[in-house]
Amino acid sequence: MTESHPPSTSSEPAEAGGTSGLSVLDPPGFPDPADPAGPAVRPDGRAPAGLPGDGEGAERVTGAPGAPDGAPPAGSATGVQDRLAGRLSDFTSLHEHTERLARARGLSATLDAVLASVAALLGADRALLVTALPGGGPSQPVGLGLDRACLGALETVPPDQSLLARLLREHDRPAELQSPDLVGDPAIGARLRELAGHLGLGGCYGLPFATEEEGPLAAALWFYDRPGLPTERQRELARRYVEVAAPLLAKQLDAEKVRRTTEALCRGLLPDRLPRPAGLRLAARLVPAGLDRSCGSDWYDAIPLPDGTVGLTVGSVSGDGPGAGPGSAPGAAAAMGRVRAALRAYAVLEGEDPVSVLGDLELLLKTTEPARTATAVYAWVEPEGRRITLAGAGHCPPVLVTRYGAEFVETSLSAPLGVLSCWEAPGVEFTAERGDTLVLYTEGLARRFGPTLHAGQASLRRAAADAPRDVRIDPERLCAHLLAIAAEQDAAGTGPGPATDDLMLLAARFE
Repeated sequence: MTESHPPSTSSEPAEAGGTSGLSVLDPPGFPDPADPAGPAVRPDGRAPAGLPGDGEGAERVTGAPGAPDGAPPAGSATGVQDRLAGRLSDFTSLHEHTERLARARGLSATLDAVLASVAALLGADRALLVTALPGGGPSQPVGLGLDRACLGALETVPPDQSLLARLLREHDRPAELQSPDLVGDPAIGARLRELAGHLGLGGCYGLPFATEEEGPLAAALWFYDRPGLPTERQRELARRYVEVAAPLLAKQLDAEKVRRTTEALCRGLLPDRLPRPAGLRLAARLVPAGLDRSCGSDWYDAIPLPDGTVGLTVGSVSGDGPGAGPGSAPGAAAAMGRVRAALRAYAVLEGEDPVSVLGDLELLLKTTEPARTATAVYAWVEPEGRRITLAGAGHCPPVLVTRYGAEFVETSLSAPLGVLSCWEAPGVEFTAERGDTLVLYTEGLARRFGPTLHAGQASLRRAAADAPRDVRIDPERLCAHLLAIAAEQDAAGTGPGPATDDLMLLAARFE
């Protein structure tokens, strides 16, 4: 195995390494595409795929003695044109892959783009990548052409034998690693050699992703299915791609940290667990939009009341008044926590009267949060008699899923809390059947189902009605089913685009 370091690591000339042991090599400059010093080492005798002009049956113009008949001399005008054309082809390919990387949205898409692009540049068959955790060490691996079982097996390689761990070193980090045959290379650890033989891994080439400001960010290995190595030309293209990818990857990793912190904050302001009252099964789902995109913050709650009944509520607090944008989301998240805490108190005091609960909440909002508005629905539920009384304030109508389908529970039209000088709306009372499920949701989820809020609500109701019977009777599975359909809409491009609001669901099934 060969381990290459940057030139600054040694002032002595480097010696080329063989198939065993480690040697330090200075990374060369961008090679001449017509240079015969970089032949392909693929076992099938052809240049690895992925480079323009190096496909099957393509001959390389060398201009050197012994070249194929008809090859122009290196110093001829035709030879110069061919070399320039080769360089232009390389840079064009590199530009296409970096453009693809720039279009990637989110950390997962960025990692997938990196693995696929470098595999194409190297002509590799499979790949493995890990990011560096804040405390050191690798994260969960991401693979290309490796299923979950293969990734799990490669995670069993001890740290002292791991090639990825070498590429993630803070100090004395190699600029690249390569081995023409993992199975037969004595410099490779025994466990990795064993797995290479079991998984059919041949040659290997690895690169670190690092910046001067952040240090090591990630490490990746690209594998060939047979013994072999990339050409020097391919290695240089891969190194140049990684130089561009590392700063972009650093930004995506920072964004992922912010997203995880945001999600932890939002979840910390919501119930740790749902109650389990007799005769009622509850389930809830939350998918935060992220403080960088969200214009508000949603809540859900299930409140056990002193008389054995339950108060169910979902709602959303908007930012700093009308027209508030994503910059107001952190304040809205904090306000959501305060509003939810107040609603719990009002529910305990007068929970069986939803209109009074929301009326008190509106008075509090106007007094303590005058620049904010909120939409909400609150339902008082008696599990034993399956009686429900609810009221809404500018909120999406709940959906009642029955054995016959699904229908809206039409609440009276009303303004959001904090908009009018005095909020008031009548409540709705009804009795559910045994086996019915009441679904409360926020506007963010409805908008994922259609181009408009009204269309999205109708599509969400149909999705609940059309769910298989074993899904409809299980509130956990019903919530997961509805979120999965929303995700499918996004994947198909029929959704409204990046989420600007949380996705919230609360389902209650009468046993």
